[in-house]
Amino acid sequence: MTERRQFRAIKGTRDILPPDSALWNWFEHTGREVFESYNFGEIRLPIFEETSLFARSIGVDTDVVAKETYTLENPEELGEPRESLDPKFSSLENKWNSLIARRPPIDRLDAFEGYKRQVSELLDVLEKGMAVGQVPRTPGNLQNIKSIRQNLNERIPLLLKAFIDEGVENPPDALESQAGFLTRSLARIHFTDVLTLRPEATASVCRAYIEHNMHALLGNQKLYYIGPMFRRERPQKGRYRQFYQIGAEVLGQSDAPAIDAEVLEMLLVFFNRVGLTRTTLYVNSIGDKNCRPQYVEQLRKELLKVKDRLKEDSQRRIETNPLRVLDSKIPEEQPIIEKLPRIADHLCDECRAHFAKLKEELNLRGIDYKENWRLARGLDYYTRTTFEVTAEGLGSQNAVCGGGRYDGLVELLGGPPTKGIGFAIGTDRSILSIEESGNARKLGGLAVYIAWMGQASYPTAVSVARKLRAAGLAVELPPEEMKFKKSLGLADKLGARYAVIIGEDEVASRTFTLKRLADGDQKKLAEAELLEYLESERPAKKGTGNDESNLR
Repeated sequence: MTERRQFRAIKGTRDILPPDSALWNWFEHTGREVFESYNFGEIRLPIFEETSLFARSIGVDTDVVAKETYTLENPEELGEPRESLDPKFSSLENKWNSLIARRPPIDRLDAFEGYKRQVSELLDVLEKGMAVGQVPRTPGNLQNIKSIRQNLNERIPLLLKAFIDEGVENPPDALESQAGFLTRSLARIHFTDVLTLRPEATASVCRAYIEHNMHALLGNQKLYYIGPMFRRERPQKGRYRQFYQIGAEVLGQSDAPAIDAEVLEMLLVFFNRVGLTRTTLYVNSIGDKNCRPQYVEQLRKELLKVKDRLKEDSQRRIETNPLRVLDSKIPEEQPIIEKLPRIADHLCDECRAHFAKLKEELNLRGIDYKENWRLARGLDYYTRTTFEVTAEGLGSQNAVCGGGRYDGLVELLGGPPTKGIGFAIGTDRSILSIEESGNARKLGGLAVYIAWMGQASYPTAVSVARKLRAAGLAVELPPEEMKFKKSLGLADKLGARYAVIIGEDEVASRTFTLKRLADGDQKKLAEAELLEYLESERPAKKGTGNDESNLR
């Protein structure tokens, strides 16, 4: 007999089952209530976008884009190919396909030089197309271009020269292998949209802001979102490959520090409302385009001096994104990082004044915070204000929220000059911290179990169940008649708070027995009295900690 395969959730994902899902729904509902009290409106975004949206906004050299995204290799299956290229690039794909059909000449140096020149010229045009957004600038395309150039300029010429100098009649296997690799790399260049499951949502919000001309609307656009994100990371406690975020963004023409402070106030009000109270808010300023580049270069110079003492990831980041080295949690690197230059000493006058005003606004609102000069955030688009909230009970990966200001991101994506600030809350980690702190809200659960006996009482049981449900109570109505003792036993196992007993005598008198299962207390009530009593017993819908006690 063939053994049946047992299907399981993909590694890095999981099912959220009742009663946990009720806690998640309450957490998200509370977020909606708090954000909407600050006049934020919900935006619902697609789960996948063009890869180039994330490559351009997050930064193609960041770990998120370079290593962690889930990219769809055959986007034509989900949508139309790219509608049009700029006219000067329109024939590029045809030329490229023609080149792929040709095998690299591997018997004469002069023939290979002509082939190499043609490929190099097309690569130059391809890179120009990427620079103006007419050809997808994706990590895959960039890596393939790099591999093609290395293959053309180093590996094949050396092998070809050795082959000719030695007078070998048949090409060596190594040369054949390199020629095949080159052909495959050429074929992997994408000219149509490549799609990526969203690793974060800020870029998508900015894309929607541009696409729907939201800059023409009055005032700042205050938006929030709730939903899943996707990153190919190593799963660990509170960290998954499909994870969930609640985020908020403010887009408009003002970068007033009061906006940053109100966003932080709203964030902490939400955390207090859901019982996430053992938290610490860290803030920093990483400057802007006028002062940060000089700091980054100085940081890079200092890191190069200690490069041999750093781990592989930090060594790579020296060239790609030196600020990320400051985020390192590796114990051996901490003494080195502590001696590096600090951004606070290199801010321009405008950024220094902006940061000072932000701290003044936070003090005005009674918000506790700590300055953290190493708080650079992992994405390229941040400028000036950056912040992070950590929570207890999560080990070293203890951040439950991060965000900051990203003035210029909308413009980078092709929109008008726009200021922006936002944050993203990790729902998975936040709920884990709430549970481990013992502050998880005790949700209502099953309120009423209707124990009916005798077919004549069933219509009345259905009617009572409908009325109780209409009043907002969770009700379990058995679909089939059960013996009295078994029925009450099931009610107890299901965790019902009350049992309503309906038999033929109750139907005749329109008076029902209400039993409180916790202590066995019971009383006779008319139908109207029953409905009134149970409605008054509904658990309050307020969250825990809604006194905002974490604010001074």
